[in-house]
Amino acid sequence: MKILIVGNPESHHLGSHLVDAANSLEWDNRILDIRTAWSANKWVNRFCHHLLRKRPPAFGEFNQDLLNQCGQWHPNLVLVTGIAPVSAQSLRQLRKLGILTVNYLTDDPWNPQNGAGYFWDALREYDLIANPRQANLDQLRAHGCRRVEYLPFGYNPSYHFIEPDPTPEEIERFTCQVAILGGADQDRLPPARVLAATGLDLALYGGYWEKYKDLRKFHRGHAYGRDLRLAVRLAGVQVCMGRKANRDGHAMRSLEFPAMGACLVAEQSAEHHALFGSNEDCVLYWQSPAELVSVVNRLINDDAMNSKLRDNLYYRICAGGAHTYANRLLALGMFLGNSISGTENHQTY
Repeated sequence: MKILIVGNPESHHLGSHLVDAANSLEWDNRILDIRTAWSANKWVNRFCHHLLRKRPPAFGEFNQDLLNQCGQWHPNLVLVTGIAPVSAQSLRQLRKLGILTVNYLTDDPWNPQNGAGYFWDALREYDLIANPRQANLDQLRAHGCRRVEYLPFGYNPSYHFIEPDPTPEEIERFTCQVAILGGADQDRLPPARVLAATGLDLALYGGYWEKYKDLRKFHRGHAYGRDLRLAVRLAGVQVCMGRKANRDGHAMRSLEFPAMGACLVAEQSAEHHALFGSNEDCVLYWQSPAELVSVVNRLINDDAMNSKLRDNLYYRICAGGAHTYANRLLALGMFLGNSISGTENHQTY
């Protein structure tokens, strides 16, 4: 099995998680770094983003590199992550070479923050769109995509795990009553503000929180690798939510948090219920900022419930489930009719 992944190879990005998954399956793999399509000059990138409908400055060169690598190495599958700069013409060329193409559509292209002009024609040329949101499945089919299947996000066992033995300094640094991990998107601001107003020991990780005067003091910077795992483990409660503009029913963190030992309060959605079961099985659900405060306080003040939910959640996702990115790669093989070798008779998700 030979797979070319088109994505970001940094350790905390999906591209890297898929490389680790392919390695765990002993699939021969390479990754084509999507960052090479962009310029080192931020002003050139801004010009292309705003005036060329998000078309990267090295779009042509990137696609030629993709075709050259496929022509020389001839993978069985090209797996593209999200709204990557792959053209419709390149996808047609890959089909002529007998190479299957899949897009793991990490973001909703109808979200104005995400869509790119070149991407709409390309969507129709993939052999499969693996889509981790239920809300736009029919819209993708109506757009003319060849095949669309629901495929949830997953987790990477070599990156998302319970970090053992934090030092006293790390315990002091990362311990808090409640945490929100992720950038300060508009959807995250109301929950963060209502939690901040309660006087709880709140930790906010990610970009742009420092822009807001009322939230700046809760911002603890970015967290990757060991820092991320400790920030999850040492928080009394982790808040899990999707982005409404992205029509998320679940998010990457929905699977990553359980693997890192979180006690989770999850925003109510059909996808979260499918993953986590009923309320109090292994998470508590919330629908409004006021309800969020209530469930967070409940778990902060009930150590037995907190511990039970952590254990149940870990077992459901990591011990009792099949939610690694290796499982997701095997699912792609089954969607494609077992044309990818080694995919028979595996549970996928």
